[in-house]
Amino acid sequence: MWSLARCVGVLLAGLVAASGVAQAQSYPSRPITLVVPFPPGGGNDAMARIIADKLSTALGQQVVVDNRGGAGGLIGTRAVAKAAPDGYTLLMGHTGTLGINPELHAPNTGYDIRRDFAPIGLMAVMPMAIMANPSTPYSTVADLIAAAKKEPGKINIGSSPKGTGSHLCAELFMSLSGAKMNLIPYKGTAQSINDLVGGHVSAACNIIPPALGNLKAGTLRPLAVTSSKRSPLLPDVPTAHESGLPGFETELYYGLLAPAGTPREIVDRLSGELRKALATDDVKQRISQDAAVPMSSTPQEHAALLDRDEKKWSALIRQLGLKVE
Repeated sequence: MWSLARCVGVLLAGLVAASGVAQAQSYPSRPITLVVPFPPGGGNDAMARIIADKLSTALGQQVVVDNRGGAGGLIGTRAVAKAAPDGYTLLMGHTGTLGINPELHAPNTGYDIRRDFAPIGLMAVMPMAIMANPSTPYSTVADLIAAAKKEPGKINIGSSPKGTGSHLCAELFMSLSGAKMNLIPYKGTAQSINDLVGGHVSAACNIIPPALGNLKAGTLRPLAVTSSKRSPLLPDVPTAHESGLPGFETELYYGLLAPAGTPREIVDRLSGELRKALATDDVKQRISQDAAVPMSSTPQEHAALLDRDEKKWSALIRQLGLKVE
């Protein structure tokens, strides 16, 4: 016979489950806030607005984009980590805030990606590439590595500011290849690209979209893309792996997350609607217009990627002794 305590436990579990199902069935009953932890106008903002429009229609409630920029994405991300886990506050996640910041700002990050968030699904990936000024003799990654090893510290390689994906891409490239170069982190991607075109630096690691026009016009030379597969933006350019540098993979991911503790039924509902949206031609087109590549996933796949990405970047940041200045 069951004990009274066991009967009560089973009853409570059933009530909790029933409550979760009822909550999911009535969800959403009011507008949803999608927090972008950066100012308007950037890649995170663009991705959020693309998916907010589609989810608003699918869910029957307005998904409102709320830009809470500051501290390299920490402020907005912290806000979502502390928000009520009811599905009405979501986060536009990014490699910078979820893969790089946890170690870069430790111990003052203010959130734990595994403990404080419930991944919903990936949305897009932003490809990166190693590129060179066309006046240089470097036609391949192997050429650049050989030249850097022949004259250590003589070749200038540009990137975006310290702690960004572009900067860590260049650092990872040098670490895995054994090529010692003079790294010059610029204040922004545009400055890095302008100086590369002008020949002030010989090579750079940058996201592809801002440089795409120069790469296609021949005023910049792509040596390799840093994704696991060739980029549809530059289909004829080999990956770093194909170029003889296995293990060198850097991509910037976008995805949706909710606060930890959000009912599984709500997470699954949002994940399903996100995947449906990403399968539509108009969303694919809008993401591609921003020079990103649509990428969908289950919550479990999203969580696994976040875990893998954070471990990779944290290890490199610790190896470099890199901290926020």
